[in-house]
Amino acid sequence: MFVVIAAAVALAGCGQSRQDVKEPKHNFKVEVTNASFPGSQRMSEHTHLVISVRNADSRPIPNLTVTICNVTCSYPAPAGEGTSVAPFAHPFTMPGVSWTSRPTWIVDEPPGVCSYGCAQGGAGADATADANSWQRNTPLPPGGTATFDWAVTAVAPGTYVLAWEIAAGQYGKAKAVMVGGASPCGGTPCGSFRVTIAHGPAQSYVNDSGQVVQNQ
Repeated sequence: MFVVIAAAVALAGCGQSRQDVKEPKHNFKVEVTNASFPGSQRMSEHTHLVISVRNADSRPIPNLTVTICNVTCSYPAPAGEGTSVAPFAHPFTMPGVSWTSRPTWIVDEPPGVCSYGCAQGGAGADATADANSWQRNTPLPPGGTATFDWAVTAVAPGTYVLAWEIAAGQYGKAKAVMVGGASPCGGTPCGSFRVTIAHGPAQSYVNDSGQVVQNQ
């Protein structure tokens, strides 16, 4: 989220109002009720990464945000990890190339309403200015649950670690904290999936209509 925060400060220096001025500086208690992504996949297999978060606080969460990272979402992260790599991707270090990320999964449908841009391969209605993050866009009331669902297709064989982290706002002032503080990120809701993608394509998969499709 560092790039977004820096942009807010830069705008303030140019005489414009800060983008984070309406985001409250507060810790909001949350519970991750579901975080699922198959650990064993095959090339061309369609699957879903699903993360559901419940507001366990007494106040609405301003703008629940999920960040997807390579290996870890900690900052600073080692080269080729964190948000230095595009979401659902791994580092690509061949000399002479300007784009240093190669897709591990293709995002078929991101969270949120799929507008025209999403249908053409864009990040979807819930995307943020940070290419690795998606936001709810509206406050989450106390007791309410928000679900982020990415439909993806595996396109790179190998073993990878996909990490995720939850925030209560886009600009770093509103922070999400786990109920009870049980988190590998010091109380910040986070997690990771270790996924092995096999070379051979899946023999069958379930499409978005719930039908079992056989690969030819």
